[in-house]
Amino acid sequence: MSGLIAATPAHKALSQTSVDYRGEIWLNAGSGDFAPYGIMSNRYGVTTQPSSIMVRGALKHEWNTTARWSWTAGADIIAQASSATDYARYQQSSKSWIERDLRPSAAHIQQLFAGIRYRSVFAIVGLKEYPSAILNDSLSSGDFTRGINARPMPGVSFGLWRFVDIPFTRGALQISGEIFYGRPTDSGWLEDHYNYYSSFINTNWWYNYKRLYFRTKPSLPVSVTFGMQAACQLGYNIRHYFGGNFGYSLVDHVNLWETLEMLLPSSGEGYWRGNHLGSWDLMTRWQMPSGHQLKAYFQWPWEDGSGIGRRNGWDGIWGIEYVAASPRSIISGAVIEYLDFTNQSGPTHWAPHDRPGTTITDEATGSDSYYNNANYNGYTYFGMGLGTPFLPGTIYNRDGYMCYVDTRVRGFHMAAKGWLASNFDYRVMLSYRQGWGDYYAPRAHKVHDFSWMLEAAWHVSNVPGLKVSAIAAMDHGDMIGNNIGGAISLTYTGSFTLGNHGK
Repeated sequence: MSGLIAATPAHKALSQTSVDYRGEIWLNAGSGDFAPYGIMSNRYGVTTQPSSIMVRGALKHEWNTTARWSWTAGADIIAQASSATDYARYQQSSKSWIERDLRPSAAHIQQLFAGIRYRSVFAIVGLKEYPSAILNDSLSSGDFTRGINARPMPGVSFGLWRFVDIPFTRGALQISGEIFYGRPTDSGWLEDHYNYYSSFINTNWWYNYKRLYFRTKPSLPVSVTFGMQAACQLGYNIRHYFGGNFGYSLVDHVNLWETLEMLLPSSGEGYWRGNHLGSWDLMTRWQMPSGHQLKAYFQWPWEDGSGIGRRNGWDGIWGIEYVAASPRSIISGAVIEYLDFTNQSGPTHWAPHDRPGTTITDEATGSDSYYNNANYNGYTYFGMGLGTPFLPGTIYNRDGYMCYVDTRVRGFHMAAKGWLASNFDYRVMLSYRQGWGDYYAPRAHKVHDFSWMLEAAWHVSNVPGLKVSAIAAMDHGDMIGNNIGGAISLTYTGSFTLGNHGK
């Protein structure tokens, strides 16, 4: 009898499910062709237009971190009305250019996923917003390989959901990793925004992301995290246009086995099909006796093979992050980053095996052209970069060009956040960058952009879960245009429990 009574609370706990909910009303307005950089970027692709009103609702059940078996699920729906941006399109029938007013869809599913976990191994299926693996998403300019700039992509993710000790190291070394296979659904967006005059459009491709990190013992004052991220665009349906006339098409269908070859290469060269990019990552964290933390980190980008061998000089994201001992400090966190993508392993790329019959047998593995590829549109999803937005994505190309214009970019980024009162927090960002175009298509003159953003939030004390936020932001320069705007939002969060509550 006593055993039955003792088991009752555990049974009740198992029969109950905690659900978090979130509702938001968002309004932004401004001038320019797009929302300012600080409002538009690193928000999972939610806001792109200079003016919009959005209603958003979400439900989510989080992992039970203390149980061996656990599950998670969530749904996140957005409805919005937005201003339009003009994009150029060539009409072959009339031999003329027209301007088309394009805007995001009135409603879309931002997240819809379900996942299961046993101990540290997880699998998730669906649309889900994944954070950066190593950078502070609220302060950084963005992860080079997989950031929080674009919408979630439908797919399946599996791996280790946290760092775990490597056997026989006694906790001195830990490991974490993830593999994701996704299928983009933005073919309609590409069809609408392409100019049908020059270059090419590529649809019906697949996406693969993988990560492997190691970490030294985190309980020590100094801990180091290091490893690699890798991403791949695979398969295509390419259509080339020349002077407004259709030229030719190329199709590469991909089956399941060919996607697995990227993980388990067999004989032949199938494992390197597609557009491959990624980064070598390293972060060193120093835990001070006072509780404050300092982190120094870098991400060394690579595009195909040359960057992996570190032939691209000092290209990368180099940052320092401060984390206060108290999360409610006036300055609870700050980041300063230097970003340089100008080397690209040199200005020339020449691979003799790509030119059968050539008498030039020497090889030059330069002109990495980060995020671009000869067979793939820019490394974007719905026009927003899948990596860092510091390199402007294709959504900014109002001429309908579907590749990155500025890949050779250099600049800096600074950000800080904190609490000015017990119910009032803030976040501020400042970025400056210069662009020289691309080695394949260099600009005649250097372009630049200066962007800032100030965000403040009031947490209403007598209504727990209610938050009122305001944002002001501005861009100035000829890289992404002069955009100025602001936003206000009303957010309410809470939770409830489903299941047997007992009596």
